[in-house]
Amino acid sequence: MCTGKCSRFVGLSLLPMAFISMIANLLLMFPNGETKWTNHIATQVWLMAGLLGSGLFMLCPSCNAIRAGGKGCCGEGCCGNRCRMLRSTISSIFGGLGSFYCVIVSATALADGPMCFSSKEDNWGYHMKNLNESYLVNKDVWDDCVQPPKIVLWHIVLFSIQLGIGALQFILCASQLINSLLGIMCGDCRKDDKNKG
Repeated sequence: MCTGKCSRFVGLSLLPMAFISMIANLLLMFPNGETKWTNHIATQVWLMAGLLGSGLFMLCPSCNAIRAGGKGCCGEGCCGNRCRMLRSTISSIFGGLGSFYCVIVSATALADGPMCFSSKEDNWGYHMKNLNESYLVNKDVWDDCVQPPKIVLWHIVLFSIQLGIGALQFILCASQLINSLLGIMCGDCRKDDKNKG
């Protein structure tokens, strides 16, 4: 596959993922879509890994990868699109760090569980954190969290989305890093494809 076409594919894949991750993080701030629980939100939500790491940090690598898939900076073929590929290399490193941040925060959030009001302990806290068996496989303990309602499922689904997107973005940024390095060394093959046709 041509380095330019590959860059465009990666950029167009990263862009919607960034918006989905931002939406997931915003939803985590309002459990069940209600504003009355904002005083009792897990620390990992306030770290904004989905909004920043896999969201805003990913817009730069995405746009640069899409631009690297366009015509070269001096017109068609002059520098083989090497200038844009160089920018894409740098922004791919930046995006990889953001997605890695999102993966770490989301994995920690899934391990700790949500902050909730426990009917057993009669207080707010991370009641799923120190259980003998992981709350992820033992659904019976979910009912211990009475407020916000169904917070455990809300927490698992949205942080799982962020975790999955962050991991996929990390892989795409790594592949774009390799692709753009090849583009810097070898140029863009699309001019050759046009000459053949």
